[in-house]
Amino acid sequence: MFKKIIFVSLILLTSCISIKSDSTTPTPEQSGFITATLPPTRPAFVPATLTPSPAATVRSTLAVTSPANCKDSAVLLRDVTIPDNTQMKAGEKFTKTWEFQNTGKCQWKEYALAFDSGDQMNAPLSAPVPDTAPNEKVQVSVELTAPAADGAYTANFTLNDSSGNSLAIGIEKTFWVKILVGNISPQATGASTPFVPGGGNSNCAYTQNGGYVQEVISLINQARTKAGLPALSVNSQLTAAAQGHSADMACNNFLGHTGSDGSYINDRLLRAGFTSFSFSEIIAIGTPQNAMSQWQADAPHWDTVLDLGMTEIGVGYAYFASSDFGGYITVDMGGQ
Repeated sequence: MFKKIIFVSLILLTSCISIKSDSTTPTPEQSGFITATLPPTRPAFVPATLTPSPAATVRSTLAVTSPANCKDSAVLLRDVTIPDNTQMKAGEKFTKTWEFQNTGKCQWKEYALAFDSGDQMNAPLSAPVPDTAPNEKVQVSVELTAPAADGAYTANFTLNDSSGNSLAIGIEKTFWVKILVGNISPQATGASTPFVPGGGNSNCAYTQNGGYVQEVISLINQARTKAGLPALSVNSQLTAAAQGHSADMACNNFLGHTGSDGSYINDRLLRAGFTSFSFSEIIAIGTPQNAMSQWQADAPHWDTVLDLGMTEIGVGYAYFASSDFGGYITVDMGGQ
């Protein structure tokens, strides 16, 4: 007879509670669940432990020069327009917009977006990036044209400094736009279809970010390798369950392990076809780097990341601008 192990890590505003159970009946969560250290996107909602950033209505003039030998870095916050695998008509003109945050110490002055590889789709070789001070956010756009032939198309871009050097976007060097032209289904190209959440908000226009998903997996496996542990392999069933829960949290505006339909992690994994009795789930908000910082700052979460008994992983990410925290990350792990 197998024994089912459910491991769920919760961070409260003032304490962390780890729950382990040999029972198949999950333990309900406490209310007030917050894992985040980031300011919310909705101005009216400010957790007691967080200090809201003042609303910036006027962009900095960047009159102050960058410190000598300053470090440049950036994160891609979201796809503002044209989520991955958007269906387009042949020859259709469209504007792709990304939102970045300057997470380094250098002023972004005379920086540019540049086409790198893939299907150019009439993209300019470069496009200017508005001047951006450290910690500021900026939206960057390019005008593109869908190809005339049916198919799946991807254009990769880089973010370059004034000398033409490309910045790291998290742990990636490129970011992209992916579209489908004509009668091409996402399944035919190996792409996943967006999860449709329940809980009364099934029409939520959330966006996914495949780059973030890969980055979370890479960062977790890097941490495991550094600790002398084997890397986790990606499992499609765990991925489906994790993506569904991230979309549910974003669209129904909550942060916790209990779904809007009352489901627990074991319910979601079974629905996705994952039947192992050993599994765990951790969640976070923000970017992959934010998530790693949140988990590393709490021992039970970090123990989950470095759990020797886990062999597989699935990661989900969903961004919904009308939610309190914007981007929601779910990591589901399983063992044999």
